[in-house]
Amino acid sequence: MEWDHLFADLEGQLAAEWEAERAALDAESERLRISKLTLRDRLRAIADERTRMMLEPADGERWECTVHTIGADWIGVVLPSDPRLRILPVAAVSAIGVDHGTLLSSLDTSAAASAPTMRERMTLGFVLRDLARRRTPVTVARRGADPQHGTIDRAGADHLDLALHDAGEVRRTRSVRGFRMIPFDSLVWIRVESGETAAS
Repeated sequence: MEWDHLFADLEGQLAAEWEAERAALDAESERLRISKLTLRDRLRAIADERTRMMLEPADGERWECTVHTIGADWIGVVLPSDPRLRILPVAAVSAIGVDHGTLLSSLDTSAAASAPTMRERMTLGFVLRDLARRRTPVTVARRGADPQHGTIDRAGADHLDLALHDAGEVRRTRSVRGFRMIPFDSLVWIRVESGETAAS
């Protein structure tokens, strides 16, 4: 009887040690998985839920908005009070405020493991070149500068050319007040003022 009791005790200790080791391995595996997540991965999970969030772009503004679409290196958001699409480079997102449930659910990126859609492969440059091709009026916000209205004439690999003109005017030679070459790195957001875009 004493031997049975001893072996039962040893089995219990061994099972507890195995369970503790398995829990430690599971916890380490989860930490490793989370360490590989990008902000874009988590934004994709939030976009799938169409959850409202508080977005803080790099220019210090705060928007209550919904993620409308996700690209390769940008997101498109819509404010409840303004249906115009705002395109932000992911690098221009300063902070995102969400409730605790959304914060935790954004860690579940099983949807992100699926193959990206065509839209999710579009780069910021691709979308800006499409806006230039369509001659769509935009408002462009840069770091440390007031937003400027105009039309994108062209978009290169890392910058765009913006023809400045008043809101509501069509881009014509006589209406253009100047030009700006704007590096993508300085962009905070681009608001699409009218027309269809590749992101819509």
